[in-house]
Amino acid sequence: MSKPMALFFSILSVLLMCATAISISYNGWVALLFSLLTIFSIGAGFIVNAKMRRRRQG
Repeated sequence: MSKPMALFFSILSVLLMCATAISISYNGWVALLFSLLTIFSIGAGFIVNAKMRRRRQG
């Protein structure tokens, strides 16, 4: 994965984690939504990384 793309996924994940932490005190359902989005974002980063690695190998 290129460095700018890795930076994008890491910043997006950190922002979603911060949003989850902030929303815990306001609304549990919104916190649950943000936590699911965080997990999806981290997983998407791993998926993109694996696909790009496979494409490079052959």
